[in-house]
Amino acid sequence: MVSSDQLGFSFRPRDRRIWTVRDLVTTVRTHIERDYGDVWVEGEISNFRAHDSGHLYFTLKELNAQIRAVMFRSQAKLLRFRPGNGMLVVLRGRVTIYEERGELQISAEYLEPKGAGALQVAFEQLKAKLEAEGLFDSGHKRPIPTLPRQIGIITSPQAAALRDILNILLRRHHSANVLIFPAQVQGEAAALEVGAGVRYFNKARTVEVIIVARGGGSAEDLAAFNHEGLARTIAASRIPVISAIGHETDFTIIDFVADLRAPTPSAAAELVIRSRQDVEDQAQASYQRLLRAMRYRLLMARQALTEVAQHRAFNRMMGAINQRQQRLDDLSYRLERAQRSAIELHRRKWESAAAAVRHYDARRLLAGIRSELARRVAALAAAMQRFMLQQRGRLDQLSRQMEALSPLAVLNRGYALVFDASGGLLRDASRVSAGDEISARLARGTLSATVKQNPSDA
Repeated sequence: MVSSDQLGFSFRPRDRRIWTVRDLVTTVRTHIERDYGDVWVEGEISNFRAHDSGHLYFTLKELNAQIRAVMFRSQAKLLRFRPGNGMLVVLRGRVTIYEERGELQISAEYLEPKGAGALQVAFEQLKAKLEAEGLFDSGHKRPIPTLPRQIGIITSPQAAALRDILNILLRRHHSANVLIFPAQVQGEAAALEVGAGVRYFNKARTVEVIIVARGGGSAEDLAAFNHEGLARTIAASRIPVISAIGHETDFTIIDFVADLRAPTPSAAAELVIRSRQDVEDQAQASYQRLLRAMRYRLLMARQALTEVAQHRAFNRMMGAINQRQQRLDDLSYRLERAQRSAIELHRRKWESAAAAVRHYDARRLLAGIRSELARRVAALAAAMQRFMLQQRGRLDQLSRQMEALSPLAVLNRGYALVFDASGGLLRDASRVSAGDEISARLARGTLSATVKQNPSDA
C-alpha cells in the first residue's frame, strides 16, 4: 500500500480559529458599520421609551420585520417633535450592534415624521402663488406707527407669548393701551379665528397696529398660519400687521404677507416701541461689533473643533461611550423593573395576609387572651404567696437556731467573756500577769478589772 507521504503530499486537518464572543460581535459590528454607515429607514415606532439620561429607545417596524433603534441625547435634543408609539417616521442613522446583547440596531442621527415633506411642498407652492400675485411686494407694506397708543393683539389668552408681550410693553411703553382678541393659534379653527380678529380690528378702528402672536412649535403646530385665506385677510388689512409666529428660524406664509415680521413674540413688542431704543443704538453699536467678532471667533473655533472631532479616533471613542451609556440605561431599566416586581410581590403577600386576618374576630381573640392572662396572673400570685410563706418559716427556724448558738444566749445563763488589754478573748489564765488590765463582757454591760495575783501562784 502506498502512503500519502510516498506520493509527495499529506492530509492535515485545517487549523480552525476559535473566536471569543466579544471578538466575533466586535468584528461583525465593524463590518456592518463600515457597509451601512449612513442609511435612511422608514417605519412605525413601537415600544418607545425616553430614558432619564436623555436617550431615546424604540423599535422601528413594518408588517413582518422590525429593528431596534436608539437616539442618543446629543441628537435627541435637536428634535422639534415628540416621537410616540404608532408614529410613522423616516430615520437616518447607521446600522450597528449593541455588543452587550449582540442585537442589531440603528443609531439614529435624524428623525422626522412621515408627511412633513408634504407640508413643506404645500408651503412652497402657496408661497410661490401669492408671491406671483404680488402679496409679498414691499410696496404694499404699511409703515409701523411710532409709539402707538392703541395696540391690538390676536393670540390665545393662555399663551406664554401674550405674557411676554405684555411684560415688555408694561416695562418700556406703559402708556400704551392693549386690546386682546382671543383666538386659537393651533388646529383647524385657528386660521378662521385669527382672520376674524384682523377683520374685527379693521372694522372697529380702535387700534393703530395689530400683532398676531404665537410661540414656537413643529411644522404641524404652525400650519394654521400657512392658510391662504388668512394670508389674503392680512394682506387686505388697512391697519399695519406685525407677524410674531414661532422662533426666529420658523417661517410661515403670513410672515411674508404681514407688514413686518418679528423673530419672536417678545421681539414684536420691542419692534412696536423701537423708537425708544434709537437712543440706545449708538451705545449698543460697539457691543454688537464685539459680539459679531466673538461669534466669528467661536465659529472658526467650532469649525476647527468639528474637523478634529471627525477624526476616526474620536468616532471610536464616542462609539465606546455610547455603548457604555446604553448598557447603563439597560441595567438601570432592568433594576427598576426588578424593584417594581419585588414591590408587587410584597403587595400581594400583604393583601393575602390582610384577607386572612379579616376572618378572625379580634375582640373575641383579645377577650380569650385577657382571660388566660388573668388566670395565669392569679396562679402566679398564689404560687408566690406560698413560696413566701415557706421562705418565712425557714427563716424563723434558722433564726431560732442562730439564737441557740449565739454567745449572747450563753451570757444570759450567767457566763461572761473575758478580754485582755488588746481586746483578745482570754481562754487561758496564764496569758495574763498581775497588774494587767482585763475586761469582761456580761449579758448586759461590760466590766473592767485589774489582775491582782499572778494566776500561776493561785
